[in-house]
Amino acid sequence: MTAPKKEQPDLSSNADSVIHRLTENRSLFEAFLRRRVDDDFMVQDLLQQSLVKAIQQQHSLNNEESVVPWFYRILRNTVIDYYRSKASENALRNEFLEEAKVLADDHVPSLDEVKATVCGCLDDAISVLRPGYSDLIRRIDLAGETISVVAKEFQITPNNATVRLHRARQALRQSLEQSCGVCSTHGCLNCTCDESQ
Repeated sequence: MTAPKKEQPDLSSNADSVIHRLTENRSLFEAFLRRRVDDDFMVQDLLQQSLVKAIQQQHSLNNEESVVPWFYRILRNTVIDYYRSKASENALRNEFLEEAKVLADDHVPSLDEVKATVCGCLDDAISVLRPGYSDLIRRIDLAGETISVVAKEFQITPNNATVRLHRARQALRQSLEQSCGVCSTHGCLNCTCDESQ
Protein backbone atom coordinates (compact mmCIF):
# COMPACT_ATOMS: atom_id res chain seq x y z
CA MET A 1 0.00 0.00 0.00
CA THR A 2 1.46 3.36 -1.01
CA ALA A 3 1.23 6.53 1.05
CA PRO A 4 -1.25 9.09 -0.24
CA LYS A 5 0.31 11.98 -2.16
CA LYS A 6 0.51 15.30 -0.38
CA GLU A 7 -1.33 18.01 -2.22
CA GLN A 8 0.89 20.83 -3.38
CA PRO A 9 -0.29 24.18 -1.95
CA ASP A 10 -1.83 26.50 -4.47
CA LEU A 11 0.81 29.25 -4.57
CA SER A 12 -1.38 31.67 -6.50
CA SER A 13 -4.18 31.52 -3.93
CA ASN A 14 -1.59 31.81 -1.12
CA ALA A 15 -0.16 34.94 -2.77
CA ASP A 16 -3.65 36.37 -3.18
CA SER A 17 -4.34 35.73 0.50
CA VAL A 18 -1.08 37.45 1.53
CA ILE A 19 -1.83 40.47 -0.67
CA HIS A 20 -5.36 40.67 0.71
CA ARG A 21 -4.13 40.64 4.34
CA LEU A 22 -1.53 43.30 3.55
CA THR A 23 -3.93 45.62 1.73
CA GLU A 24 -6.56 45.42 4.49
CA ASN A 25 -3.89 46.55 7.01
CA ARG A 26 -2.37 49.25 4.79
CA SER A 27 -3.40 52.15 7.05
CA LEU A 28 -1.68 50.48 10.04
CA PHE A 29 1.48 50.00 8.02
CA GLU A 30 1.43 53.64 6.87
CA ALA A 31 1.01 54.80 10.48
CA PHE A 32 3.94 52.59 11.51
CA LEU A 33 6.12 54.20 8.83
CA ARG A 34 4.95 57.77 9.60
CA ARG A 35 6.16 57.39 13.18
CA ARG A 36 9.62 56.60 11.84
CA VAL A 37 9.88 58.74 8.69
CA ASP A 38 8.80 62.40 8.42
CA ASP A 39 8.41 62.64 4.66
CA ASP A 40 4.96 61.48 3.46
CA PHE A 41 6.27 60.78 -0.03
CA MET A 42 9.01 58.59 1.45
CA VAL A 43 6.44 56.74 3.60
CA GLN A 44 4.56 55.74 0.44
CA ASP A 45 7.79 54.82 -1.32
CA LEU A 46 8.99 52.65 1.59
CA LEU A 47 5.60 50.97 1.82
CA GLN A 48 5.73 50.12 -1.88
CA GLN A 49 9.27 48.78 -1.55
CA SER A 50 8.16 46.63 1.38
CA LEU A 51 5.14 45.30 -0.49
CA VAL A 52 7.36 44.29 -3.40
CA LYS A 53 9.74 42.51 -0.98
CA ALA A 54 6.78 40.76 0.64
CA ILE A 55 5.49 39.49 -2.68
CA GLN A 56 8.96 38.29 -3.64
CA GLN A 57 9.55 36.62 -0.26
CA GLN A 58 6.03 35.33 0.43
CA HIS A 59 7.29 31.77 0.02
CA SER A 60 9.14 32.19 3.35
CA LEU A 61 5.86 32.75 5.18
CA ASN A 62 4.88 29.75 7.34
CA ASN A 63 1.16 30.26 7.74
CA GLU A 64 -1.44 32.86 6.96
CA GLU A 65 -1.85 33.92 10.57
CA SER A 66 1.68 35.35 10.72
CA VAL A 67 1.34 37.64 7.67
CA VAL A 68 1.02 40.91 9.61
CA PRO A 69 3.91 40.39 12.08
CA TRP A 70 6.01 39.02 9.22
CA PHE A 71 5.30 42.15 7.17
CA TYR A 72 6.19 44.42 10.13
CA ARG A 73 9.64 42.77 10.11
CA ILE A 74 9.94 43.62 6.43
CA LEU A 75 8.87 47.21 7.16
CA ARG A 76 11.44 47.53 9.97
CA ASN A 77 14.20 46.23 7.72
CA THR A 78 13.16 48.61 4.93
CA VAL A 79 13.26 51.57 7.35
CA ILE A 80 16.69 50.47 8.63
CA ASP A 81 17.97 50.17 5.05
CA TYR A 82 16.55 53.63 4.27
CA TYR A 83 18.35 55.27 7.19
CA ARG A 84 21.59 53.42 6.44
CA SER A 85 21.41 54.61 2.86
CA LYS A 86 20.61 58.15 4.00
CA ALA A 87 23.52 58.10 6.46
CA SER A 88 25.82 56.87 3.71
CA GLU A 89 24.62 59.61 1.36
CA ASN A 90 25.06 62.23 4.10
CA ALA A 91 28.58 60.98 4.81
CA LEU A 92 29.45 61.17 1.10
CA ARG A 93 27.91 64.64 0.81
CA ASN A 94 29.80 65.86 3.89
CA GLU A 95 33.04 64.40 2.53
CA PHE A 96 32.40 66.14 -0.79
CA LEU A 97 31.66 69.46 0.98
CA GLU A 98 34.85 69.13 3.03
CA GLU A 99 36.90 68.49 -0.11
CA ALA A 100 35.20 71.40 -1.88
CA LYS A 101 35.98 73.62 1.10
CA VAL A 102 39.62 72.56 1.04
CA LEU A 103 39.80 73.18 -2.69
CA ALA A 104 38.18 76.59 -2.30
CA ASP A 105 40.74 77.45 0.39
CA ASP A 106 43.55 76.26 -1.84
CA HIS A 107 44.63 79.65 -3.09
CA VAL A 108 46.11 79.71 -6.57
CA PRO A 109 48.51 82.64 -6.71
CA SER A 110 48.02 85.30 -9.35
CA LEU A 111 50.70 85.98 -11.94
CA ASP A 112 51.74 89.11 -10.02
CA GLU A 113 52.25 87.07 -6.82
CA VAL A 114 54.34 84.49 -8.67
CA LYS A 115 56.48 87.08 -10.46
CA ALA A 116 57.82 88.27 -7.11
CA THR A 117 59.25 84.82 -6.35
CA VAL A 118 60.54 83.95 -9.83
CA CYS A 119 64.26 83.63 -10.27
CA GLY A 120 66.03 86.95 -10.72
CA CYS A 121 68.10 85.33 -13.45
CA LEU A 122 65.07 84.93 -15.72
CA ASP A 123 65.44 88.32 -17.44
CA ASP A 124 69.13 87.70 -18.11
CA ALA A 125 68.40 84.20 -19.46
CA ILE A 126 65.65 85.51 -21.77
CA SER A 127 67.79 88.32 -23.11
CA VAL A 128 70.53 85.91 -24.31
CA LEU A 129 68.02 83.90 -26.41
CA ARG A 130 67.52 84.50 -30.12
CA PRO A 131 65.40 87.65 -30.56
CA GLY A 132 62.40 85.72 -31.97
CA TYR A 133 62.43 83.32 -29.02
CA SER A 134 62.78 86.03 -26.39
CA ASP A 135 59.90 88.01 -27.98
CA LEU A 136 57.63 84.95 -27.93
CA ILE A 137 58.37 84.15 -24.27
CA ARG A 138 57.98 87.76 -23.13
CA ARG A 139 54.71 88.30 -24.98
CA ILE A 140 53.01 84.91 -24.52
CA ASP A 141 54.36 83.50 -21.25
CA LEU A 142 55.05 86.72 -19.35
CA ALA A 143 52.57 89.24 -20.79
CA GLY A 144 49.80 86.68 -21.36
CA GLU A 145 49.08 87.45 -25.02
CA THR A 146 47.46 84.69 -27.06
CA ILE A 147 49.41 82.67 -29.59
CA SER A 148 47.03 83.66 -32.40
CA VAL A 149 47.54 87.42 -31.80
CA VAL A 150 51.33 87.11 -31.66
CA ALA A 151 51.38 84.80 -34.70
CA LYS A 152 49.37 87.32 -36.71
CA GLU A 153 51.83 90.13 -35.85
CA PHE A 154 54.79 87.88 -36.72
CA GLN A 155 52.99 86.93 -39.94
CA ILE A 156 53.21 83.20 -39.22
CA THR A 157 50.55 80.55 -38.59
CA PRO A 158 49.47 79.79 -35.02
CA ASN A 159 50.87 76.26 -35.43
CA ASN A 160 54.24 77.69 -36.43
CA ALA A 161 54.12 80.06 -33.45
CA THR A 162 53.34 77.12 -31.13
CA VAL A 163 56.35 75.18 -32.44
CA ARG A 164 58.63 78.23 -32.07
CA LEU A 165 57.33 78.85 -28.53
CA HIS A 166 58.10 75.25 -27.62
CA ARG A 167 61.65 75.62 -28.95
CA ALA A 168 62.02 78.96 -27.15
CA ARG A 169 61.01 77.38 -23.86
CA GLN A 170 63.52 74.55 -24.36
CA ALA A 171 66.26 77.10 -25.07
CA LEU A 172 65.26 79.11 -21.98
CA ARG A 173 65.32 75.96 -19.83
CA GLN A 174 68.85 75.15 -21.04
CA SER A 175 69.97 78.71 -20.39
CA LEU A 176 68.55 78.68 -16.86
CA GLU A 177 70.08 75.27 -16.10
CA GLN A 178 73.47 76.59 -17.13
CA SER A 179 73.23 79.78 -15.11
CA CYS A 180 71.22 78.59 -12.08
CA GLY A 181 71.85 74.87 -11.80
CA VAL A 182 69.72 73.08 -9.18
CA CYS A 183 67.49 76.08 -8.56
CA SER A 184 66.07 75.92 -12.10
CA THR A 185 64.97 72.27 -11.77
CA HIS A 186 62.42 73.34 -9.14
CA GLY A 187 60.81 75.90 -11.41
CA CYS A 188 62.91 78.87 -10.32
CA LEU A 189 60.48 79.74 -7.54
CA ASN A 190 62.06 81.03 -4.33
CA CYS A 191 65.36 81.43 -6.14
CA THR A 192 68.57 81.16 -4.13
CA CYS A 193 70.93 82.22 -6.93
CA ASP A 194 71.61 85.67 -5.41
CA GLU A 195 72.34 84.11 -2.01
CA SER A 196 75.00 81.78 -3.39
CA GLN A 197 76.94 84.58 -5.06
